[in-house]
Amino acid sequence: MKQIDTIIIGAGPCGLSAAIELHKQDMEYLVIEKGNVVEAIYNYPTHQTFFSSSEKLSIGDFPFITEQHKPHRNQALVYYREAVKHFNLKINTYEEVTSGRKSGEQFILETSKGQYACNHLIVATGYYGQPNHLDVPGEGKEKVFHYFKEAHPFFNQKVLVIGGKNSSVDAAIELEKAGADVTVVYRRGAYSKSVKPWILPQFDSLVKNDKIDMHFSTEVVDIKDQSVVLEKNGETFELPNDFVFAMIGYHPDYRFLSSFGVELNENEYGTAPNHDPNTMETNIPNLYIAGVIAAGNDANTIFIENGRFHGKIIADEIAKQHSER
Repeated sequence: MKQIDTIIIGAGPCGLSAAIELHKQDMEYLVIEKGNVVEAIYNYPTHQTFFSSSEKLSIGDFPFITEQHKPHRNQALVYYREAVKHFNLKINTYEEVTSGRKSGEQFILETSKGQYACNHLIVATGYYGQPNHLDVPGEGKEKVFHYFKEAHPFFNQKVLVIGGKNSSVDAAIELEKAGADVTVVYRRGAYSKSVKPWILPQFDSLVKNDKIDMHFSTEVVDIKDQSVVLEKNGETFELPNDFVFAMIGYHPDYRFLSSFGVELNENEYGTAPNHDPNTMETNIPNLYIAGVIAAGNDANTIFIENGRFHGKIIADEIAKQHSER
């Protein structure tokens, strides 16, 4: 069993930020990541543009400089790789934490490659790895996707996009541009207020010009091999269909935290781990959370812009404990 003072689970921007702050204070740490560095960002659409400026995506006072105000996905991938190299961060990639438990004052972690014991544990696993589900027949078919990468494979295909927020609107625009026959369904009666204001006019224009078939107040009832069954205003109808993008959001997985005894509290955004926002420590001593996993079910309250500061809060708290020994 390998003994490490602090283990960080997750090498997203918030996990990397925590690692940098521990590194700056010369404290022992290890990041364990089931994929590669910033795996979630890698899984964003190929041509994704961030909402935030490059400055607000930077971590550890390491400059993120781009010509345009808002960077693209690939620029972010380059930046975070360079940050890892600059600080020479200790990261085990492609190693998945499979379970954990408390043993006295330590945390014991089982991974796909070994076993670790640590005095402090930081969980920064985000939410992008767990898509929300429709819970309708046929959702498990190979034609159904919860992530959108790029549009080219869907040229001349009948595609249904489910959802009415940014990810679905962006996907629908790209699919239409690539020559797909696009239908969008949204369970609410109007566009979401969260849709980017510089994108909505373009999408609405496509709808008004019959380039995209838009259905509000519509639910998916069944996904069949060559069609989808929809319900709108109490009436059921069926559309021919080749592929489905269920872009209905993502959620954090709290099962791992719960296995240590972390309490889950209900707040205005849903369920969130019990933690002190001043230290990011949960109700389990020396177990911290960083990034969007602290937000509950509303990922719009914590994201890279503010979650990146959790790392310094946590590192300072761990350093304080060391100084008091």
